[in-house]
Amino acid sequence: MARAAKVGGILRRLWRLLPASYRHWLRKHLNSFICRLGYVPFDAGRFYAEDGLFSVHNDEFRRDPAFVAAYQRGVQSSHGIDPALRWRIHIALWAARLALKAPGDYVECGVNAGMVSSAILHDLNWSALPRQYFLIDTFAGPVLDQFSAEERQSGWVALVEERVAAGAYVTDIDRVRATFAEWPNAIVVQGTVPEILPSIGPRQIAFLHLDLNCAAPEVAALEYFWSQMAPGAVVLMDDYAHHGVEEQKKAIDRWADRIQVEVLSLPTGQGLIVKLSR
Repeated sequence: MARAAKVGGILRRLWRLLPASYRHWLRKHLNSFICRLGYVPFDAGRFYAEDGLFSVHNDEFRRDPAFVAAYQRGVQSSHGIDPALRWRIHIALWAARLALKAPGDYVECGVNAGMVSSAILHDLNWSALPRQYFLIDTFAGPVLDQFSAEERQSGWVALVEERVAAGAYVTDIDRVRATFAEWPNAIVVQGTVPEILPSIGPRQIAFLHLDLNCAAPEVAALEYFWSQMAPGAVVLMDDYAHHGVEEQKKAIDRWADRIQVEVLSLPTGQGLIVKLSR
């Protein structure tokens, strides 16, 4: 055990010596390798290995017909491209169902192709609910001026720029509107967070999903919506615990400490808050 701990310490020190761009490259390709393991041979029901998460615990949720239907609707929004995010989507669906116990509308900041939101909308049979779901995004890619100097130094912004160049961000607003056309009470809002937020007006919020990949707008959205969130409302953050976005986590933690709430860090990389009171 002592020898293993010593070796682990040496490997961690060597990892920290690598340039940030190398660490991002290794994480990216290791994650791709793990995702492939999720199908052969681990998809036989004994292991889960996708999206940077490996587990030998029960994952029967991904064989549940309701989950499969919601997940496939999410994949459909991505033009059939499956990014292998099943446990992450499972948590998003759970959080969205929990939020139904609180009064108010749903908001997502950072929609892109709409995989998470369309899975939620399908799962909740959204068109039958007396609520609105606001889907907020620039639909023109990230606003690079919003990134801090620390985020740039970490190498995260360089990775975002690579994704922009590779076409990873949806910029076809008509395609996005077509994705959500089956739900009349799902409202696509094009604009930059936080500037666009007042346009949807003050309203009671039951669910807030954040996937902006940048510290400043995520904290701004939390600050804007928190007072509007009903007791029992849920905040789900897509990138909270992912490696490479530590500055984003630090900024959210500072906000959480200031208002005295706790963020649950999840092994999927997500962060979760349940608002207990006003």
